[in-house]
Amino acid sequence: MSAGRLADRVIVITGAGQGLGRAYARRVADDGGVPVLTDLNEEAGEKAAADLGGRARFVRHDVADPDSCAELAETVRREFGVLHGLVNNAAVFSAIQMRPFWEIPVAEWDRVLAVNLRGPWLVTGALLPALRAAGDASVVNVASDAVDLGRPGYLHYIASKGGVVGLTKSMARELGDEGIRVNAISPGPTYTEVPRGTVSPEQRTAMRSAQALHRDAAPEDMVGVVSFLLSADARFVTGQTVHVSGGLVLS
Repeated sequence: MSAGRLADRVIVITGAGQGLGRAYARRVADDGGVPVLTDLNEEAGEKAAADLGGRARFVRHDVADPDSCAELAETVRREFGVLHGLVNNAAVFSAIQMRPFWEIPVAEWDRVLAVNLRGPWLVTGALLPALRAAGDASVVNVASDAVDLGRPGYLHYIASKGGVVGLTKSMARELGDEGIRVNAISPGPTYTEVPRGTVSPEQRTAMRSAQALHRDAAPEDMVGVVSFLLSADARFVTGQTVHVSGGLVLS
């Protein structure tokens, strides 16, 4: 048995090979949980899991592919039997080229929506039997404060993350009778090792100035909120979107 807020709880984190996903997985491990990292990038995912050591597990997985989601669900069922938590983190963002919405290629629109919005729906549905088996499971979706800001330049990303907020509320209603909580975290600009070609130094300064807390956000500023929402400390919290952006958005 492990000690910690998430002691021995099995948590799947999608898109965990790098960036915030890897940071969420690290916090799950630090809090005594069993992180199951998924990612399309097998090399990055294997390394991230190996760096965590202990009981961390990596599964190659495409959130936008129903068959891949079914395979992930079967792996969880076979190896763990139950699933206590899910962090729907995988998203297309850093590689997006900013452009007016009327210039977004249809194929790019479809890919962003497939990963960012259809992905959480597919993954949660596939893992639902294991979440039900836990009795007190928690799902954390990752939205974005860019939705509230209406930031121009990547309408497909904004639309996908706005959809995540609505998906979170509806899932919370539908799963409440089964004791499964569904919440979202809404980060502002958060800087990791992943290059951010869509943010110029001038934009970074402007966004920092717009926050109530005038400093850049790091992964360490996000992970505690996710750990809280996954834990029994948040046992009466569901259907909420928690803004973690240093006061960039006040609601």
